[in-house]
Amino acid sequence: MKSLRSIPLLTLAFALTLAASGAAQAQLAGSTVVASTFTEITDLAFGWSVKKSILNHPLFNERGEKIGIIEDIILALDKNVSYLIVGAGGFIGVGRYDVAIAASQVHDEGGRIVFSGATKESVKAMPRFDYASDAAMREMFISRAESNVAQAKTTIANLEIKAASANENVKVKMAQEVTDLKADLKTVEASIAEMKRSSASKWRTFENNMRAAMGRLRTAFEK
Repeated sequence: MKSLRSIPLLTLAFALTLAASGAAQAQLAGSTVVASTFTEITDLAFGWSVKKSILNHPLFNERGEKIGIIEDIILALDKNVSYLIVGAGGFIGVGRYDVAIAASQVHDEGGRIVFSGATKESVKAMPRFDYASDAAMREMFISRAESNVAQAKTTIANLEIKAASANENVKVKMAQEVTDLKADLKTVEASIAEMKRSSASKWRTFENNMRAAMGRLRTAFEK
């Protein structure tokens, strides 16, 4: 099985994605004492266990034919599963390679993950999937973060202009918003600088530190 270094492994993620795509059945993933709401505990109990129900399990078509082995899942930034990484053709280590199948294309049928309309041949004919290197992923993340920083600076400048001509109550509110955004901006810029100085394998440490601040910046300029 391939390393899951490409994603944070979340038990609930695939359950949420399948629910969004129309899956009617659920499996008992497990139970534990957690500081969560009733809804979150229900999701946990009736979600999918990635380890037990997905990874290293066959992918089927609607005729019940095995068309590949699910070897990994990829999470999007919103934490929902975006792709299944499936071993196509050959045997492990002999002629097998990976392909990426959008999570929206599969569904649950009686505990099986099904890709309707697919065959072994059609899966083998899909483009090969290769994991991005740590260096490439770091550069991609830095590029996106720097774009967010530029947009946030424009948003802050516009807020300061609007605040200058606003009434006193609005001015106070906008001044606080600007102060908060500048604090987040400083956090993101410092993390980007640290990320650039770090080794490729360490960049995720700084990604985790800046993700919340980046989210608030995006919320501000996407209003």
